[in-house]
Amino acid sequence: MLTVRNLPDEVHRALRVRAAQHGHSTEAEVREILASAVKPETRVRLGDALTALGRKIGLTNEDFQVFDRVRNKTPAEPLKFE
Repeated sequence: MLTVRNLPDEVHRALRVRAAQHGHSTEAEVREILASAVKPETRVRLGDALTALGRKIGLTNEDFQVFDRVRNKTPAEPLKFE
């Protein structure tokens, strides 16, 4: 829950107009604005960054085969809640 105090009337009016243009409630429009502000589409995604780094330094699938050879293949023991 979020309460915004002292919001100028012209800002509130602009939010209502923008929400109507997008077919949203004012509350839904504010949620959308906040989400896009803190999670922009241009944010760096860790998986993409690691992939780009691997390509940049020239890693290949063969470089990762060592992990298959050294990985512990012993099945995990299930947890006991006794």
